Amino acid sequence: MKELPELNVGVVGHIDHGKTTLLSQLTGKFTDTHSEELKRGITIKLGYADMTIYKDGSDYNIKKKGIAQRYVSFIDAPGHEMLMATMLSGAAIIDAALLVVSASEGIKPQTREHFMALQAKGIKNIIIIQNKIDLVSKEQALENYKKIKEFVKGSLSEDATIIPVSAQQKINIDKILEELCKLEIPKRDETSEPIFLVARSFDINKPGTTIEKLKGGVLGGILKKGKLKVGDEIEIKPGLSIKKANQQTYETLTTKILTLHKGSDSVKEVLPGVSISIETELDPFLTKTDSLTGCLASLKNKLPEISHNLKIKSNLFKEVLGTAEHQEVEPLKTKEMLMLSANTTITVGTVEKISGDNLELSLNIPVVALKGDNVGIARNINGHWRLIGFGEILE
Repeated sequence: MKELPELNVGVVGHIDHGKTTLLSQLTGKFTDTHSEELKRGITIKLGYADMTIYKDGSDYNIKKKGIAQRYVSFIDAPGHEMLMATMLSGAAIIDAALLVVSASEGIKPQTREHFMALQAKGIKNIIIIQNKIDLVSKEQALENYKKIKEFVKGSLSEDATIIPVSAQQKINIDKILEELCKLEIPKRDETSEPIFLVARSFDINKPGTTIEKLKGGVLGGILKKGKLKVGDEIEIKPGLSIKKANQQTYETLTTKILTLHKGSDSVKEVLPGVSISIETELDPFLTKTDSLTGCLASLKNKLPEISHNLKIKSNLFKEVLGTAEHQEVEPLKTKEMLMLSANTTITVGTVEKISGDNLELSLNIPVVALKGDNVGIARNINGHWRLIGFGEILE
């Protein structure tokens, strides 16, 4: 599996357009693993599933028939508008995306918002899934197809392939597998110091596990660059959030890598590519319930200090996304609060200074700022965080 080309693919789109059903048909796995999500039927946290695509003659499959083509790790991002922040975190760790559009409902405000989030994060490799074609007539499907073509015109993904699909009836699932095998694999940087983006953190021990059988805290996410191997000493920043006398401070965590997992396989070393999990020597109490989500990890003493201030070069959209009515994006003002997503970190910052497109912000939650990294910018409009643009970290 190690030699196979690897691809991280986000699955995005409006709520109820069939993303999770599609993923379970593609991979044979169900990504909504949180009990709360199963009760509510929507994806709250980022869900994960992975698979190997095989080719047997002209047949693309996941049944291990034929020759293995590539290893794909899926990240199922939430479609619900209140969960835009999580979707942006997901966009930080993917190479390509499946944008799911229901043939019966068409382009919805959240479809638009998710599509622009992918553009903002520079994701060019997009396959559009025109789902639920079993619910519409041929004429309606063609009309919907034309609207999708119109929607992507002039964007980075103007020439994106559109595949008509019925996830429920398993129609054209093989065509998606075939298209995934055609996507370009990004060049990976294996020589720089490692940067691991923590997208999830877990305590994997079942209640009642005896002390000698306890597993250390687990981090899930993507190695953006560099290499990590079993036995490496790593640091995690911002790390542990501690409240003392109403003051929030952060303590860098240092630990050792005990095991590395890619899918269900245990490996000794990982290179940049698909999502992985790292078992550490940390007390599982520190990693439970995603408490370290949004942190960065690297080899000990290799990460920059955490920043409570951020300078970014901003690029605002012409109109607000995610709302039904058209609304222009108003210029930014000093002292306004913005939600920023950098890598898998979400923070809120106050605009302190504006100089042309350059902004200086003071942050409520510190970040590990890596120069040149992309940042999603959202504004609170009528009680909802709406994506209004993106930026680049200057320092």
